[in-house]
Amino acid sequence: VLGDDLALNAQQVSGVRAAREIPVVWAVAVGSLKNKAILVPAALAISAFFPAAITPLLMCGGAYLCFEGAEKLMEAFGHGGHADAAPVVGDPATLEKTTVAGAVRTDLILSAEIMAIALADVSAQPILTQAAVLAVVGIAMTVAVYGAVGLIVKMDDIGLHLAERPNGGVRALGRGLVKGMPVVMDALSAIGTAAMLWVGGGILVHGTHKLGLHWPAEPLEHLAHAVGAATGPLHGIVSWFVTALGSAIIGVIVGGLIAVLVHQLGRLRAKPAH
Repeated sequence: VLGDDLALNAQQVSGVRAAREIPVVWAVAVGSLKNKAILVPAALAISAFFPAAITPLLMCGGAYLCFEGAEKLMEAFGHGGHADAAPVVGDPATLEKTTVAGAVRTDLILSAEIMAIALADVSAQPILTQAAVLAVVGIAMTVAVYGAVGLIVKMDDIGLHLAERPNGGVRALGRGLVKGMPVVMDALSAIGTAAMLWVGGGILVHGTHKLGLHWPAEPLEHLAHAVGAATGPLHGIVSWFVTALGSAIIGVIVGGLIAVLVHQLGRLRAKPAH
């Protein structure tokens, strides 16, 4: 989940002006801490008084991730998605505000998943222990993710600085960083979209199983074990890949249906009244 969080946030911040990259990362990190400040007491309260609500709430978050991932796929193939919205031209402040809001919104879902995983490991502990663990995990994960995001988005500037050094090897390293970062950012964009789909789909798969539905979790699990068993020593890796791929396919289907429904409702609302 942390890897998904890193890829998604680096990809979302990548379009910001160079001079504003660190302020935007900082703004998203502050937003992430605010998300966790809301999620920690909410998670503790739900765990104590209404534990049955945790799974449905997480599934709603998973469905949202699937929707976001499907929209990005639609945009990539020129079939709407976020491209339906009017682009912000000549207004960097509005673009920056929109970028921060979108990143914080997505962070809320991934932060909720991280908090749920941490809470599951200490659910049998006293309430004060649970609160302390969630607080430490929330702060540590925020520092780790957004520290790495800040480093990634400034790597090209670091490369330019190194390219001006007198040492030939250092200059070559700097030029390599400058040339390589566009490739890294494109890769992170693809990973971020895939992450939305496989994490979102995975949440839905596990959620339906916890609610007592055998499909699609059990068929997917059987398929992953069967394919993995045929690969011998690569069993673990192959099983994980099959599970992730299956979850992503489910994410595409669910997210695509939600995206089509949202776009149709948007078009109906946009029609002038007769």
